[in-house]
Amino acid sequence: MSESTRSHRDEAAGRAALGCAVVTVSDSRTEETDESGKLMRQLVESAGHRVTAYALIRNDEHTTREHVRALVARDDVDVVLCTGGTGLGSRDRTVEAVRPLFEKELPGFGEIFRVVSFQEQVGTAAILSRAVAGGVNGKLVVSMPGSKAAVELALTRVLLPELRHAIRELRR
Repeated sequence: MSESTRSHRDEAAGRAALGCAVVTVSDSRTEETDESGKLMRQLVESAGHRVTAYALIRNDEHTTREHVRALVARDDVDVVLCTGGTGLGSRDRTVEAVRPLFEKELPGFGEIFRVVSFQEQVGTAAILSRAVAGGVNGKLVVSMPGSKAAVELALTRVLLPELRHAIRELRR
């Protein structure tokens, strides 16, 4: 690790807990059956951050975009974590909903997620994931697959270790 990366991480580690909004995009789940959303909230809190909002919304591009737009406008939200709607199905429109909001896309999130997913979970089926992340108004918006395994992998192996660092960079 470079000295500058170490320095940035050290500075970011001193930041307060981040406010994270969790959004499950699904036509088939209910709050009772939303295991991915529940796991996401648990992992965020276990990492020392706050869950400041949770929503289960239908898989609709306009609804998703407007919901995420409202979340990034809130003072208590630093990160919006979306799960679901990233596949190739005709109803999978989360990527199309959030990408136009990005001021800066972070292609490394999707790239690393797919590499780790390929290595540890699903093999070549990793190419079917369209996971994305980007900065909006100094906040991070992430869209990941809807399975519990994908949420756990994305958060524990890719996102949570760099969350404060990413927010530090987006706000410089």
